Amino acid sequence: MSVQSAARRLTAPDIRARKGGEPIVSLTAYHAHTARLVDPHVDFMLVGDSLGMVMHGMETTVPVTVDMMILQGQAVMRGSARALVVVDLPFGSYEGSPQQAFATAARVLKETGAGAVKLEGGRRMAETVRFLADRGVPVMGHVGLTPQAINTLGSFKALGRDEASAALILDDARSIAEAGAFSIVLEAISEPLARQITEEVAPPTIGIGGSPACDGQILVLEDMLGLSDRVPRFVKKFADIGPAIGAAVEAYASEVRARSFPGPEHVYAPKKG
Repeated sequence: MSVQSAARRLTAPDIRARKGGEPIVSLTAYHAHTARLVDPHVDFMLVGDSLGMVMHGMETTVPVTVDMMILQGQAVMRGSARALVVVDLPFGSYEGSPQQAFATAARVLKETGAGAVKLEGGRRMAETVRFLADRGVPVMGHVGLTPQAINTLGSFKALGRDEASAALILDDARSIAEAGAFSIVLEAISEPLARQITEEVAPPTIGIGGSPACDGQILVLEDMLGLSDRVPRFVKKFADIGPAIGAAVEAYASEVRARSFPGPEHVYAPKKG
């Protein structure tokens, strides 16, 4: 008889069922060790294509590849046991057709073991969201500021702050909600708009520069820990561990140069006899 673990990993239907309930907590994760620290406290972890900027120093998320997402998705799955893991589909891997999106999503889910994928775009991606959802792929949507479209947008800026653009974003959210997205990220849009979308769509909304009325919130882990040089307005630093890391490295370097590290307790004596 097999023995099942008492802990069950959360699923996309679990997140969808949280609409209007206890707020959903989420953070990004890219490594096994940080996933292990985050896992007990969040409902889902997003392996975001922001890893291109956070881990690799890229200026945008556009150069990120599917292989990069899979590698880090595997790491986060190894480091976690409870939270749903969602993996971003990177730019160029799904926009061509619903069939392309399904092939990419199927590969990501198979090779990482993650429970869902996320893609950017509203009305223009509704057909793709429906195609994936109908074929058993849980899809998290993402509207408002969509970083993969930065070359079209021109800069990272808040959207939906005037009536015309707000109407377009609302239509985007409605479209992918109706297409079957199990949740929708609302990034960098006006607070009243994020609140309105949350009230009008069936799946839960996840705010990042949205509204406290959203069904949940997400931040980039490194941003909220104070490890990023520049952060958007919507980020609150819950810690500032960057200086602490710098101080630890400085102390290490000093002791190495002074030959006070390693000490006797850090080296191996020969065996006697």
